[in-house]
Amino acid sequence: MSPRESATRLSALVRHNALLMLREPGPLLSRMILPLLFITLLRPLYLAAQGRTAGTEQAVVGALVTFSLLALSISGSAILTERLGRTWDRLRGTPLHPAEMLIGKAIPVFAALLAQQLLIIGFGTWVFGLRVPHPFLVLGVLLSWSCTLLGLGALLGVLVRSMGELSAAFDIGGMLLSSVGGALVPLSVLPAWVSGMAPASPGYWTARGLRAALHGNAPTVVAACGTLVTVALICGTLASVRLQGRSGRLVAL
Repeated sequence: MSPRESATRLSALVRHNALLMLREPGPLLSRMILPLLFITLLRPLYLAAQGRTAGTEQAVVGALVTFSLLALSISGSAILTERLGRTWDRLRGTPLHPAEMLIGKAIPVFAALLAQQLLIIGFGTWVFGLRVPHPFLVLGVLLSWSCTLLGLGALLGVLVRSMGELSAAFDIGGMLLSSVGGALVPLSVLPAWVSGMAPASPGYWTARGLRAALHGNAPTVVAACGTLVTVALICGTLASVRLQGRSGRLVAL
């Protein structure tokens, strides 16, 4: 297949999946609005416990990590709806490569995830005075985290068998990864065993990277971004392998 043909197929997939997302905006809108309410309502508690600067950072970082993990529903359902809607078999009969299938679905979802995170950071900055003196470091963490969410979502989308399973996976998994990672509550006040488990959570590296980016700690940001991208590559590779049969064509799931 020529690169031009591949680009044409990919462009059609991106437009199609973006249209599907816009036709059902409810999940996306809820993931945009709820974190803003979370910050507004819970920020006073963080301020009382940690002070103005640290409390605002904790509220924004906690909301971003938690609700972006819950947004795995957007990424996973992009694949699962194809399977449940019986359109997966039609895709198997086309010249599509599994990588094209994943990328075509990933681009609109990536844009939505990044928009959600930028909205949360912007809201914290403009409404509550969150200081972002190093925006490029913050952007690097957000891009890496969006890639990780895409990989996790794609893997869930090819593994689960129903919307109920997907819902349970991102509800339980999202809150668990966020809480264990120290996004909602600082690890310093959690039991020691939680601190020991925290680095196993991608949410830990996101929260760590964001806090480091806000304070200009570039080496920590690089380490966090490297870990997140590694997780993204592992999950994306596993999802692609699950989609690909011996002939390199899409397989039934």
